[in-house]
Amino acid sequence: MTKALQTMEWMTPGSNLNAYIQGAAAIPILSVDEEKSLGESLFYNEDLDAARKLVLAHLRFVVHIARSYNGYGLPLGDLIQEGNVGLMKAVRRFNPEKGVRLVSFAVHWIKAEIHEFILKNWRIVKVATTKAQRKLFFNLRSAKKELEWLSQDEAKAIANDLDVELKDVMEMEMRLSSTDTAFDLSQDEDEDSSTYSPSVYLASNEIDPAEFVESHDSETDNNLRLKNAIKSLDERSQVILQRRWLDDKKQTLHELADEYGVSAERIRQLEKNAMLALKRQMQQ
Repeated sequence: MTKALQTMEWMTPGSNLNAYIQGAAAIPILSVDEEKSLGESLFYNEDLDAARKLVLAHLRFVVHIARSYNGYGLPLGDLIQEGNVGLMKAVRRFNPEKGVRLVSFAVHWIKAEIHEFILKNWRIVKVATTKAQRKLFFNLRSAKKELEWLSQDEAKAIANDLDVELKDVMEMEMRLSSTDTAFDLSQDEDEDSSTYSPSVYLASNEIDPAEFVESHDSETDNNLRLKNAIKSLDERSQVILQRRWLDDKKQTLHELADEYGVSAERIRQLEKNAMLALKRQMQQ
């Protein structure tokens, strides 16, 4: 199955993440009938091309789920890669006869792979990121005379010795002085404790991923269509709509009538015609 799921050039999140996200979003979402047909072909006939189409059509969902784990200091591309592994595992086990959409079934596999990846990397997330911070990371401990917090003068002296900025010294000291947060609550703490636990904040169950993507895509599409519809109007109609509806300080019919040297009733007619034209464009 892995060989059959060969990816196109953009299908590698690590090489060009923006191109990957755009490419995944451009793949059409399958209808219920299309998904069921492909699922049956894979389930009963082991049709690997059907598996490929199911995976590709659901890559956008992996991106949205992976973004909800962005706060762990791990590259989004890596999170997406792990989520894709979960997606492929879900596709392999998908039974269309259960009457459940693939995204509802796959979300658990996608999250499980991302959770496992975070667990393995939680304590080895790099403390030092920039070149200056890496230099500080290896030298700050030995440069400190005591275990207490640095004074302003001590911090300046270390910054001069290591040829880095003062703010980098202060930031690295804070990062080195902090302790790793346990991924799960310790055994002597209960769920009502105020102690922060990353596992509690891993994901939100408030919205189904399919509904979230559908809502986001619909809003983006409506905004784009509205912009194109406004551009199709003549310049005067665009100005009237802008002044009457879009500007923070909206103008009255009489103010526009004085500006164009026509009656307020004429401005009202132009406004009405422009709104009707927009409505027709949006319904196409």
